[in-house]
Amino acid sequence: MNSDDLELQRYGEEQEVAIVRLRRPAKRNALNDGLVLSIRNLFETLPEGVRAVVLDGEGDHFCAGLDLSELKERDAAQGLHHSRMWHAALERLQLGTVPVIAALHGAVVGGGLELASACHIRVADETTFYALPEGTRGIFVGGGGSVRIPRLIGVARMTDMMLTGRVYDAVEGERIGLAQYLVPKGQALSKALELALKVAQNAPMTNYALMHALPRIAEQPADQGYLTEALISAIAQSAPEAKARVRAFLEGKAPKVQKTP
Repeated sequence: MNSDDLELQRYGEEQEVAIVRLRRPAKRNALNDGLVLSIRNLFETLPEGVRAVVLDGEGDHFCAGLDLSELKERDAAQGLHHSRMWHAALERLQLGTVPVIAALHGAVVGGGLELASACHIRVADETTFYALPEGTRGIFVGGGGSVRIPRLIGVARMTDMMLTGRVYDAVEGERIGLAQYLVPKGQALSKALELALKVAQNAPMTNYALMHALPRIAEQPADQGYLTEALISAIAQSAPEAKARVRAFLEGKAPKVQKTP
């Protein structure tokens, strides 16, 4: 499961959380083809019992993007297939079997932002900064960023980032939607693990529906979205675990929603 550049560790009392760590700190965890393929293979073969994943980067940075030292001259067909390889890898993460929470710190740049945008929750610490320098380097995003990132921050903001090389700091990034949580320096991983343990306690079918159905419903016309919602709702509530949880709530055995202090 582990490779020189990618590591998986189990976490939690029941080992229900997997920590997946990029391990190229000398390269600021820049993504080469081998690492991208390792990500694809790992998310295709997650160990049994894993119910949530935390994605982390070793060292001072989450991921500084594409490893430009390995950038090759490609013709149009080769470039197309290379981009599609990235698409397949990040789809395994986004549309896999369990939710993925990114623990962001330092550089979240280029392909690193494409990777982070494929995760379901992003926790950033105060050292995090975001950029899409492809525009100033004469290239274009190729790892799915043109689809995922505008869904987080809008087309206009992504256009600005690529046209001007604009860099967002951690506070600005959280404000515009690049992260859902902002924590002090060095605390992104601990917060991500805290959230992952909560996510892992959800009914698996509910988590699966949120990963696979909700994004599609959001893009459907309203009448189709309502029907899809009804179908997914019926499937989710029919699961034995869902029935047991509702019964526990009705019997006063489940905690009620409380306002967070």
